[in-house]
Amino acid sequence: MKVAVRLDDITPGMDWERFLAFKELLDSYGIKPLIGVIPCNEDKSLMGDTAGAPDDFWEYVKNLQKEGWTVAMHGFRHCYTTACGGLFPLNRFSEFAGVPYEVQREMLLKGKELLLSKEIKTDVFMAPAHSYDNSTLRALKEAGFHRVTDGFGNRPYRCQGLTFYPISFRLGGTLKKKKGYSTLVVHAGTVAAGQLERYRKMFERAGTEWISYEEYLRVPPVKRGLPGRMKEYLMAKVKHYLVKLTA
Repeated sequence: MKVAVRLDDITPGMDWERFLAFKELLDSYGIKPLIGVIPCNEDKSLMGDTAGAPDDFWEYVKNLQKEGWTVAMHGFRHCYTTACGGLFPLNRFSEFAGVPYEVQREMLLKGKELLLSKEIKTDVFMAPAHSYDNSTLRALKEAGFHRVTDGFGNRPYRCQGLTFYPISFRLGGTLKKKKGYSTLVVHAGTVAAGQLERYRKMFERAGTEWISYEEYLRVPPVKRGLPGRMKEYLMAKVKHYLVKLTA
């Protein structure tokens, strides 16, 4: 099984001590992840103590790109304004799903413009709370995005003119598979020191090949039709309820 890593909620106000500790772990294994950078963060939970933060956040992100890390645009403000799970209902809240198309399009264009003003280019989108709808997909194409980091499956797939790069449905099961591709989702700013050993054991697990996200992006996608989309939707609903039961 080949697995890439994505890190969500990258902002100037994230917990830098935890992020840098996780980065050190990734670096020790040569793993180059995808990072979800929020262009205009207004999520107060991601505006914490900036101890250890770089002097210039945007320059730091550019340097990560030079190191081989891949950048995705992680929403716009990262503020949840609807109670809609959308096409991939892992959660019942969203920044995008349920929002009018024109508003979504404007957010995406403004977010991309802000990143470009910082000399950061990307065509990968990471939806906050994994939630998006058909209007989001339409607006993404209008705004020049071609790739989405979400969905379930064993390899990238094409749907509605976009390429999706699936995440893990259940990590334990994913790591036991012998073939296919998937993504480990991590909120690096919340990984406590005591949890690093758990991830270290994952990265040393026999039978799992940890690949850079750039390599994942080069995997040829397969086409996904309505049956596959319906199965994915149901899987997301099931996972939503399983998480609620174990919370």
